[in-house]
Amino acid sequence: MKFVKWSLYSLLGLAVVGVLVVGSLYLYLRADLPSVAELKEVRLQTPMQVYSSDGELIAQFGEIRRIPLKLEEIPQPLINAFLATEDQRFYEHFGIDPIGVGRAFFQLVTSGEIQSGGSTITQQLARNFYLSFEQTWSRKVREAFIALHIESQLTKDEILELYLNKITFGHRAHGVGAAAQVYYGKDIKDLTLAEMAMIAGLPKAPSTMNPISNPERARDRRSVVLGRLLAERMITLPEYRAALAEPVEARLHAPEVTMTAPYLAEMVRAEIVSRYGEDDAYNLGLKVYTTASAKQQRAAQRAVQSNLHAYDERHGYRGAEAELFDADSPWPTEQVTTYLRSVEQIGLTYPAVVMEVSERSARVIAQVGSAIELDWDGLSWARPYMNAERQGPAPKQASDILKVGDQVRIRLTDKGWRLAQVPEPGAAIIALRPHDGGIAAAVGGYSFRLSQYNRAIQAERQVGSNIKPFIYSAALENGFTLATLVNDAPINQWNPGSGVAWRPRNSPDVYEGPIPLREALAKSKNVVSVRLLRAMGISTVVDYLTRFGFDFDELPRNESLSLGSASMTPLEVARGYAVFANGGYLITPYFIERITTATDEVIFAARPAVACVLCEIGEREVLQAPQVITEQNAFLVTQGMNSAVWGGGSWAHKTGWNGTAWRIQRSSKLVDTVGRNIVGKTGTTNDVKDTWFSGFVSGLVTTSWVGFDNTERPLGATSMNANLSSDEQEVSGAEGGAKTALPMWIDFMETAVEDVAAESFDVPPGIVSARIDLETGKLSRESDYTTRFEYFLPGTAPAEFTEGKSSPNVFDDDDDSIF
Repeated sequence: MKFVKWSLYSLLGLAVVGVLVVGSLYLYLRADLPSVAELKEVRLQTPMQVYSSDGELIAQFGEIRRIPLKLEEIPQPLINAFLATEDQRFYEHFGIDPIGVGRAFFQLVTSGEIQSGGSTITQQLARNFYLSFEQTWSRKVREAFIALHIESQLTKDEILELYLNKITFGHRAHGVGAAAQVYYGKDIKDLTLAEMAMIAGLPKAPSTMNPISNPERARDRRSVVLGRLLAERMITLPEYRAALAEPVEARLHAPEVTMTAPYLAEMVRAEIVSRYGEDDAYNLGLKVYTTASAKQQRAAQRAVQSNLHAYDERHGYRGAEAELFDADSPWPTEQVTTYLRSVEQIGLTYPAVVMEVSERSARVIAQVGSAIELDWDGLSWARPYMNAERQGPAPKQASDILKVGDQVRIRLTDKGWRLAQVPEPGAAIIALRPHDGGIAAAVGGYSFRLSQYNRAIQAERQVGSNIKPFIYSAALENGFTLATLVNDAPINQWNPGSGVAWRPRNSPDVYEGPIPLREALAKSKNVVSVRLLRAMGISTVVDYLTRFGFDFDELPRNESLSLGSASMTPLEVARGYAVFANGGYLITPYFIERITTATDEVIFAARPAVACVLCEIGEREVLQAPQVITEQNAFLVTQGMNSAVWGGGSWAHKTGWNGTAWRIQRSSKLVDTVGRNIVGKTGTTNDVKDTWFSGFVSGLVTTSWVGFDNTERPLGATSMNANLSSDEQEVSGAEGGAKTALPMWIDFMETAVEDVAAESFDVPPGIVSARIDLETGKLSRESDYTTRFEYFLPGTAPAEFTEGKSSPNVFDDDDDSIF
């Protein structure tokens, strides 16, 4: 008995000494432990999220996926699963569990190695925040002290909340909210009991015991968690059995991106990294709201992709991407499906393998699933591609196009599946709000996966006739009017320096003699643009064009400027056109509306300079964009571009004419929405290497561009396809702004204008109108088809009435006139 009593006293004494030593060490190290402020305000690394203006998630950037949650937002069964498995005495101990420590000590004595360690949730939190995962005594001691310190500074609920948001679950998921999304694509409140048990079992070995990397080990671990819940009477036996029988159906889920806009998302990512640095950009949980609406962005993406496919189809089929086998030795279906999993989906196209070819159809196995029948409507477009200018004969049967074993691509259209190929040209659409410069939509190419080059903001291409509204604006500023007659006749100018004559020509090569400026702009007359430049002087025009935001040093100092030899990005062109749309103000494009923290605190709100006459809206004074041309000048140029859409003259009297944008008239959806309140201008460069269309309604300016990234490669021409109806092939002949870029613009605007203003172009103060004779440009007393009312700046209307039509007042800059 004396021995037993002595032993007990000794153990008690050792315990007291141990407590005193530990307490002393804690007090000694306390100053070096994390501060209470650091513990309470510890930053949870959370990725940046990018949203459309109406709240749809566009993209998520950051290595760590995390969805911070309050403890009350986490389902109690999930909390129970963690407590039962990781630390059933969590609410009872002081940060270190003596029973767990005793178990760890027993394992050390019996095995000679540190094994489980008996760490509490508080200790695991300490390790995750401040320490490594090495199994050493020094780390365990530091872990214990930090755990004690945490318990002295935070409540149990605060500790548990931090733990559930911090712990790692594999596949870059940190916190239970992210784990629910990554493995099950669910909100945490929608998880089943079996799914909660699976997540609660992951902290033990998140990289090797998760249900994606090792489903069998994950199932075994889930069973352990469910067993602990049952043992702790947190679930019933029927619940246990049902959860145990539930299959493991976890798979890797991407963030809940509801709208794909990769080019816009990359613009945001680059800007946020520039502002905040990579670490803060990817880890602060910033929420970035763009100026682009989901509806308009989707419309832009669809317009670019569908119109590039239309271009590609009319130029012919380039053949299979690969020939895998022949009809005599076909691959089994399993081998085909395995192969297809290795081939990338690009844009709207899915890889497929031809398994059977009939007379006017083909059966393919596609990456998207089961066998698909391609009917003749989906095949008949595929005449052979010869070169940019030529296509082969229209196919008569499916075997003219495909053979068994071909690896091809298909895409889904409104009319069903269709043979496809990845389009070769590049394209871009950029849309701006003209009153403040907010980017409403931005698409920089067919597929961001295929090319990250953002042609909407990076591609500097020759603008062709898209330059002409700016040339005409300068002319109106320098004494010309919409009624001024300019000689539309060939120019033949000898250059003694080069020994070559410069002969700028119209496209098409048609000349009409004296022509009013309104009609010349609407018909995009090249020689008229040259004559205007000559009349004003190159220096005058270059200086004037800088008003629209164009770089002075990038503008050519020769007459080719009048034909669009200057290179600009689609964004720069759209910004210039916005000056006409908003009454003469130069706005600055922007695409970030606001930035908030993870807790929705606004840390940045855009304050753009706006186009306005009275810059005070409500109680908040706004910044005013600089006015670079007069409202009257902007109105007159807009009138000229309006005629590019609607034409003029009298068709009944055989004097009617169309402008280059007449195809807009055929868009009943667009016309029914905006009426005649729409303007625009085509643009095509030499050899059709760049095609443009820029235009606007009062609330939206849009520029579209199509061309090859190889600046030496022309877009070519097409002939009619005998297999297709006239409705199916609206475009033939040479490609150009009106045929290549305009259809894409129309496609986008048909949807985009549903949500923007399309008000009439009201006559501004100071503008006068007068009836003029169309042939002479003089005032007229007639009121028939030979005349029209025209708008003028004060003092610029003609003062003379026409008496006869033998001597029109024609501006002609040289001796090459045919008159």
